[in-house]
Amino acid sequence: MSNPKVVLITGASSGIGKATAKQLLQEGHIVYGVARRVEKMQDLIQAGGHALKMDILKEEDIKATVDQIIQGEGKIDVLINNAGYAVYGTVEETPIADARRQFDVNIFGLARLTQLVLPYMRERKSGSIINISSVGGKIYTPLGAWYHATKHALEGWSDCLRLELKEFNIDVVIIEPGLIKTEFGDVMYQPMIDRSGKGPYKKLVQALAKVTKDSYDNNAASPPSVIAKEISKAIHANRPKTRYAAGKMAKPLLFIRRYFSDRIFDKAIMSQVN
Repeated sequence: MSNPKVVLITGASSGIGKATAKQLLQEGHIVYGVARRVEKMQDLIQAGGHALKMDILKEEDIKATVDQIIQGEGKIDVLINNAGYAVYGTVEETPIADARRQFDVNIFGLARLTQLVLPYMRERKSGSIINISSVGGKIYTPLGAWYHATKHALEGWSDCLRLELKEFNIDVVIIEPGLIKTEFGDVMYQPMIDRSGKGPYKKLVQALAKVTKDSYDNNAASPPSVIAKEISKAIHANRPKTRYAAGKMAKPLLFIRRYFSDRIFDKAIMSQVN
């Protein structure tokens, strides 16, 4: 590639992050994948990329990562905020400490990294911020209140950021994946049962647990490469869309949410867990 972009992508040790890093490396970009589990990114190094250890909750890690890339490359063209996870469990039974960490990872860590990258993009009057949200940023499901709260917040935060950065020629893009075959299901499944599987909501928890397990075990989910391709589209577009939705059930769910009432959407969602 004659003019490769310098890309920083968080959560690159698995799932959407790793698939995107590989996609962009194949296209000839300079890719820095960051995650806590640096040992899980050796394949990115072998593919010609860079792997840095970073905990999105540690200020010193975030600063060191940005400094290292700027010192090595002189710029960051694309920031892909992908790191995140899901806390599932009832509102009543989920400890506030767990809910707070959900926001720290999915919103505040992401926001701090963005703050540190933006001055370099502003100086060059060029750049792309790509935030990995979810259809969960527009819809809702039972037991996912804290997760959905972070993704709804990310949608609004990204929209505001897009307006603020327009004069500096920096694009802000939201990616809304549907059901994707990643570690997402494993990370949310057992903790949900541990939090809420034995109390007054156990019937609902057991029903949702079965639906979740069936969805991931029966290959109902789309591969992460589906999202990697959408991210690539956004990076290469002269005027990218503000949102890209892709993956299993993404567009149907967004359509129902947009054009039908809350009560109809409630029934549609609950019909899957009753």
